[in-house]
Amino acid sequence: MKPKVAAAGGGEKGHSVDPSLPRFKCQECHRALVVIGVESFPDRLPAHTNSGMHASSVQGSIMGASRMDSSYVMLSKQNRSQGPGIPPRPPTAAAARHVEPNQSTRAIEGSYIMLPPAAASIYKTSASEGGGAHLPPPSLNSTSPSPGNNSGFHSSVTVLKRAFEIASSQTQVEQPLCLECMRVLSDKMDKEIEDVNTDIKAYDVCLQRLEQESYNILSETDFNKEKQKIEEEEKKLKAAIEEAEKQYSEVTSEMKKLETKSKEFEELEERYWHEFNSFQFQLTSHQEERDAVLAKIEVSQVHLELLKRTNVLNDAFYISHDGVIGTINNFRLGRLPNVQVEWDEINAAWGQAALLLHTMAQYFPKFKYRIKIHPMGSYPRVTDINNNTYELFGPVNLFWSTRFDKAMTWFLTCLQEFAEFAINLDKENNVPFDKSLKLPYKIDGDKVGSYTIFLSFNKLENWTKALKYMLCNLKWVLYWFIGNTSFAAPSASLYLAQSPK
Repeated sequence: MKPKVAAAGGGEKGHSVDPSLPRFKCQECHRALVVIGVESFPDRLPAHTNSGMHASSVQGSIMGASRMDSSYVMLSKQNRSQGPGIPPRPPTAAAARHVEPNQSTRAIEGSYIMLPPAAASIYKTSASEGGGAHLPPPSLNSTSPSPGNNSGFHSSVTVLKRAFEIASSQTQVEQPLCLECMRVLSDKMDKEIEDVNTDIKAYDVCLQRLEQESYNILSETDFNKEKQKIEEEEKKLKAAIEEAEKQYSEVTSEMKKLETKSKEFEELEERYWHEFNSFQFQLTSHQEERDAVLAKIEVSQVHLELLKRTNVLNDAFYISHDGVIGTINNFRLGRLPNVQVEWDEINAAWGQAALLLHTMAQYFPKFKYRIKIHPMGSYPRVTDINNNTYELFGPVNLFWSTRFDKAMTWFLTCLQEFAEFAINLDKENNVPFDKSLKLPYKIDGDKVGSYTIFLSFNKLENWTKALKYMLCNLKWVLYWFIGNTSFAAPSASLYLAQSPK
């Protein structure tokens, strides 16, 4: 059949929806719905619902959110109670409450639904299948309803609400629904129906298989035997259960004992770790203290070694040379024609040499100290074996210095005697010959090496060299003295460079 034209929105056809028409929302997508043609519907509702309403033919309903086209289609009788693909639903308790017992519950009849052209084609049927006639939709205009039509508007709303309640009770889905939501719901219900049919088939197969199975019926004797056998097994199982319960009780008791011991062990372990941590802390403290003491000991040992290598006499009487002039404690002993050393410096050098020889001679009680050295600062004196005392300081006359020459000679003799005493002492102590004391310059009377120590009628260069060799011999004697007494080894080399003769 050819759908008749009706305007639902005023955009495309120049018409607008009548504002007096009731408006609803789709219960799924919540889009706005405009329903028309309600005047002819009350006569199809139950009697208690359509009382007081005007009877008219149902012209259709429009479901949409905004614009709709002018097509509508009439549903056949067989499609009035359910849409395409929508299975019938059993009435629910909620629906039963709205229907009186003396009235039959049925679906909406004679409804017309305004559809888009693509959707309307699926509802086209022949005139023979339809049970009603096409009715033109009511005329729509843009004018507002008059105050006299308010009662009709309220009756239309009541009719629609009742229609939606009946549809909800039949389909168990909240109404109204738009076409798209109805299609989704229909697909979902088709899927549910398919699942139910699959389950029914499975149940039928299982039932047929069970019906085909054969059962062996036992005789009374066999039944009693089987029963007795089962009772014996039951007794065994009960005995096993009792034994298991007994074992469980024993295991539980043992578990309690083990838990008690476990708690005791945990307490012991906790106490052990506390004591271990305390001991570890004390050990760490002691180790740190020990490391600090060892560090101090190491520093002290280094300092001790330094002190051992340090000698008082070697530091107090530093013998060296300044060119061809020998020095003791940086005092020059001797003079040259071009180096005029003051007699105060020479006297101070003689005083240091006298103090050193006197100190070493007094250290050994066995040494026969016949020639006495009197260290008196810069004015030393020497007493010979005849108790004659000579001055070992200047100034003196270059051509007449007998007393000064004798004092130097007796000093040289005292040094020679002390060197001989040291050599004899090494022999007594079985010191190897190569480690025994050996003077670098031979002393013979007033000569050291090949130079006389006299100042009278002598050249200053020769006198200065003799004094230098005498200081060198004194240094070697000092070295021997340090190695054979309680004094420590010298901190520097005792070598004294010899000047060319």
